[in-house]
Amino acid sequence: MAEASKWAHVREQIEYRTLLASKWCVQRLPRAAGARRHVFVAGMQRSGTNMLMDLIERSMLTDVYHERDPRAFDNYMMRELPVIRRLVEQSRAPHFVIKCLCELDRLPALMSEFQPSKALWIVREYRDAVNSALVSFGRFSQQIDRIVRGKADGEWFAGGMSDDTLRLVRELWRPDMNEATAAALIWYFRNLLFFQMKLDRNPRVKLLSYESLVTRPVEECEAAFRFIDLPFTPFITRKVFASSISKKAPPPVEPVVAELCDELMARFAAVRGTHA
Repeated sequence: MAEASKWAHVREQIEYRTLLASKWCVQRLPRAAGARRHVFVAGMQRSGTNMLMDLIERSMLTDVYHERDPRAFDNYMMRELPVIRRLVEQSRAPHFVIKCLCELDRLPALMSEFQPSKALWIVREYRDAVNSALVSFGRFSQQIDRIVRGKADGEWFAGGMSDDTLRLVRELWRPDMNEATAAALIWYFRNLLFFQMKLDRNPRVKLLSYESLVTRPVEECEAAFRFIDLPFTPFITRKVFASSISKKAPPPVEPVVAELCDELMARFAAVRGTHA
């Protein structure tokens, strides 16, 4: 099994390098004149942004910058605007695509800075997102504690937090809060920015559901590509699977925080229903 997994990884790396090489060649050909489109892929960590970026990267018309790319990011934080501007100017693709996670609260400003632009905000059911975050990250309780004590100025996880949200976090915080509850609380107030910044009313922002994307990949991805003006073929979604949904038992999130997250999920579902 380990050997098979190793060779599968090797095949994936070969396919990825071949894709990038093909794109390099295609993007050196003369292209029709027109304004470059800027696309921001936004959402909370462990919500499917990597998968969405990978799908977009399969288009020959995109120049994609993941948060692991040192040209555009430093320790997962987007570099200064002049650096990003230089990358945009150097790009030969008609679509410049960049991740926007730690910078969620800056998304409207970034979209104003780089025009024309659109954004895809993907949201994942909070229980699965929390379970995934608990495996990949940690220190969620410490992060909440720092916010409550006023020690998180300049930290990405506290960016854009309103006074009302800060009061709520302080009311909910307890020193013995478990990691799952702290992670769910961060999921809540980071995703709440979507509504606080009125992105639900912004026609240049499209809300995506992780669960819909993995269960109906062709329909959902085609709609997302159409929104950002990219041609779509079903080949792009050939490796999308729904096996990650409810893969683990629900995390031990305290009821009061779980209720907040459920209410926010309902608001997202209403937006999706309105814009379907």
